[in-house]
Amino acid sequence: MQLLQKQRVALSVFFFLSGFNFASWASRIPTIKQALHLNEAELGTILLTMPISSLIGVPLSGWLVSKFETRIPLAVGFLLNSIALSFIGLASTPVLLSVVLFLFSLSMRIFNIAVNTQAITVQKQFDKKINGSFHGLWSTGGIIGVGFTTLLITLQVPMVPHLITVSVVSILATLLAFRFLIQNDTATSGNKLSFKKPDPFILYLGLLVFFAAVCEGGMFDWSGIYFQQVVKEEVFTVGYLTFMSFMALSRFLSDVIIDKIGMRTTYMLSGVLVFSGISLAVLFPSFWPAMIGFSLVGFGTASVIPMTYTLAGSSKTYSPGIAISLIATFGIVGMLIGPPMIGYLAHAFDLKVSFIAFALAGLMLIPIARLFFRLESTTSEPLAVEAKEVA
Repeated sequence: MQLLQKQRVALSVFFFLSGFNFASWASRIPTIKQALHLNEAELGTILLTMPISSLIGVPLSGWLVSKFETRIPLAVGFLLNSIALSFIGLASTPVLLSVVLFLFSLSMRIFNIAVNTQAITVQKQFDKKINGSFHGLWSTGGIIGVGFTTLLITLQVPMVPHLITVSVVSILATLLAFRFLIQNDTATSGNKLSFKKPDPFILYLGLLVFFAAVCEGGMFDWSGIYFQQVVKEEVFTVGYLTFMSFMALSRFLSDVIIDKIGMRTTYMLSGVLVFSGISLAVLFPSFWPAMIGFSLVGFGTASVIPMTYTLAGSSKTYSPGIAISLIATFGIVGMLIGPPMIGYLAHAFDLKVSFIAFALAGLMLIPIARLFFRLESTTSEPLAVEAKEVA
């Protein structure tokens, strides 16, 4: 196997396992909520720990990818994340759970920036589009993670051995795949932040990620509880599994879809699908309408972040690692606002009504995308993203 293909496979392993690990934690949220006797507002407060720690991790991760080979923060971040995962099930109080989730999210942020920076570097060596497939593997890992969790819940396997097993497998895979990651990719320019005025290129891409993160992060954390409390489905992971399945399908198809209709139209379509899917699930909160609605939301949100990260690699101001870390900050703020906001709205009104916030966030993708591509059309050196993927 050629070196480039080995690098692609190694990155694919990390994307897949990252999705599997995250889904293993997210699928157990209803279990944790019940075990610690938390109401929606208390759970929302604990979930607030994750985006706060991610926000703290953004400047750290940006500095790491600008000073070292990206494989170093990638591997170290993933190892720490896997270890933190095993301790989530051991947290016996809300305070301990908050501390573990802080470490879990901080390490995940460091890994996330590094792995996406490597993905852009690999994409530039391919003529065809492959970045969407990396994120598709993340979602596939999430699907299998949810399916595995569902099986263990059905078999009444406790959460602690479940998460420890996932952690051990991830650590072993990291040790095996590390030697095939890209080396000597430290950026030599574009590593200094400019505080004079906001870069509109980064601002618009950041806002797209922000609204996508409000939807995506909220669905990760609350889809299982929605099916448990609103749809009244005993196997509550089915909603999360449906959402993740259509995210994976969308991401594997996204490269082809973008080739056919362009990024501008794909962003517009994403906004319409998210709004329609949430509206369907809220207006008709029974099993099949909710399943179809969650499918539309998963398909709609999936392509936004990989598209936006790919565009970040064409920044004229910043290196890919710094551009991604800046844009990721908007995503973290979205996750900072989204899941806790749903918790507070659900506590004040009800969970079904609170999901309307996701529909509105999805709808905002449309005007922001229009602003971004209007900016592109007025620049002297257009990005040409409608005609060809960044190479």
